[in-house]
Amino acid sequence: MKIARALAAILLTLTTSVAQAQTYPNRPIKLVNGFAAGGSSDIVARLIAQKLSESLKQEVIVETRTGAGGVVANEFVNKSAPDGYTLVLITGAYPVQPGMLKSLPYDPLTGFSFISTLTFYPFVFVTSPNAPQQTAEDFIKAARTSRGKLSFASAGVGSIHHLSAELFNSLANADALHVPYRGGTGPITEIMAGRIDAMFETMTVTLPQVKSGKLKALAVTSKERSAFLPDVPALAQYLPGFEVTSFLGLAAPPGTPRPIIDRLNVEVRKALAEPDMKKRFADLGGEARGGSPEDMRDYIETEITKWKKLIDARKIEKQ
Repeated sequence: MKIARALAAILLTLTTSVAQAQTYPNRPIKLVNGFAAGGSSDIVARLIAQKLSESLKQEVIVETRTGAGGVVANEFVNKSAPDGYTLVLITGAYPVQPGMLKSLPYDPLTGFSFISTLTFYPFVFVTSPNAPQQTAEDFIKAARTSRGKLSFASAGVGSIHHLSAELFNSLANADALHVPYRGGTGPITEIMAGRIDAMFETMTVTLPQVKSGKLKALAVTSKERSAFLPDVPALAQYLPGFEVTSFLGLAAPPGTPRPIIDRLNVEVRKALAEPDMKKRFADLGGEARGGSPEDMRDYIETEITKWKKLIDARKIEKQ
């Protein structure tokens, strides 16, 4: 009798999920972004929301819920109904946080139903055009020989910018000083003025400054050279094993029916394949690249392991 009831419950759940997927969506969808309006994540959220609105024939509304490096937005969606009507934009900060934060209000691997990645993008290692070190090799040598004298700016403790610098110190056997800021344009301004020596920053922020000559690009953080800066070497050329590639992706609350996840995955990947979307992502310094829900989960799990290992090795204090 118990087995029969259990099977009946499973069948009912499957039937309900299929029925939901067949009528989905029949009302507007909310896409939650945990970072301020106008930033690169906000731009990407609005781009994908527009495309999904067109293909799903329902409005996809971007809602901003800032705080704690995206944790506020993530927690809100984690606790939302698993019906496909509340989604969240996952950023490169997501796989760093399990290692940097003392606790999270959700499990980073089981707390969401992953849908697809949207874009991947490297960072650029930049300095002032007037800095003494005008190549990555020169900077590495100076960082090794003048320990503690060179400085890195970052968007805050535990940010990808910060951990990129820590990975640099680890692989270069250096001890450059970390100077955290609270995001914004402050770090770039300090570098251009020569008060801070270098920074790892996204192409969205750095490309205009590099092209105008206000910043000097020493290297990119992808494994190989980037098509966006073909004349700039990859840092891995001088520091084997150095690779930092950030990403953006979509997720839903845990337990969202798989047919709904699959429908969203199909529509997202169709959107990313469109020429205008590829160009818009390229303009932001990234590559439009989707994948299966399992691909996204595996990538995040690998990144969590990578950053936890670095944080422990560098003895970075948890926040």
